[in-house]
Amino acid sequence: MNKTTQINFTRRLALASLAGLIVLGLVWEMWLAPIRPGGSLLALKVLPLCIPLAGIMKNRMYTYRWVSLLVWLYFTEGTVRAWSDKAPGNYLGMIEVTLCLVLFVACALHVRIRLKNATHPSTPAPEAQTP
Repeated sequence: MNKTTQINFTRRLALASLAGLIVLGLVWEMWLAPIRPGGSLLALKVLPLCIPLAGIMKNRMYTYRWVSLLVWLYFTEGTVRAWSDKAPGNYLGMIEVTLCLVLFVACALHVRIRLKNATHPSTPAPEAQTP
């Protein structure tokens, strides 16, 4: 795989997992396993995830960096709810943990590949001195 293909793959993977977290959060708190019957305001937890969508779509490096930190809040929630909720909430928590890990890895790889490809001024090798 060439570098451009890798960058596009990690970008699509980050976008898909971010969208998956948003959809999962809404469906989880409104229909599948809400805390209160009929849905709850906990569905608003997905709003912070909507903010980086534009940055990921525009391929902004800064967005990838801070999303890789934000995702750990959702990872923690997924871990706690996978451990403490009853079915189907615990399964949804496991899905959230998986999506968070995919998002983190996609963001980390994307940043790493782009930084590796960044053009740095090459420094000439020092010439060998002859005695």
